[in-house]
Amino acid sequence: MTHGRRGMIHGRFQPFHLGHLEYLRGAAEHSDEVFVGITNPDPTRVLPEPSDPARHLPEANPWTYAERLLMVKAAAADLGLGADRVHVIPFPVNQPELWPAYVPDGVTQYLRLFSEWGGTKLERLREAGYEVVVLDEGAEKEVSGADVRAALREGGNWESFVPTGVARVIRELERVPV
Repeated sequence: MTHGRRGMIHGRFQPFHLGHLEYLRGAAEHSDEVFVGITNPDPTRVLPEPSDPARHLPEANPWTYAERLLMVKAAAADLGLGADRVHVIPFPVNQPELWPAYVPDGVTQYLRLFSEWGGTKLERLREAGYEVVVLDEGAEKEVSGADVRAALREGGNWESFVPTGVARVIRELERVPV
């Protein structure tokens, strides 16, 4: 059975926002199938990262793996990408030794580089032997999960930062992160 071109993106998606939507769209333009790796899937295994000191903190990770999976699926549907093209998987970014258990062989890794943390991921993925393609090189990060979480906490216009489907999922969860 042949699979065509397979690509992968990854992130915490706390929550999945419009920047992530562009990331998913970019990978989908180059891939027949896209694997979306949700990092920090297990809250008991989240490790500090020197190149992104706040990413492991509980307040930076309010949504569960399952909640983020629903967000990714809703965002993919917003782009018209069906379940046959998008596969959501856990991706323990801190533990490269576990990647072969989750990531199919022959997947091209797509990255958007906005920070030192992006450079860390690039090095890790290349060291693990993956082909890595950088999307939007030189672009500025327009929205962050921290922006969305702050707007949610403060009663701001958080919906303007996320895809329509993700806003629906967050409202259905009826839980605003603190």
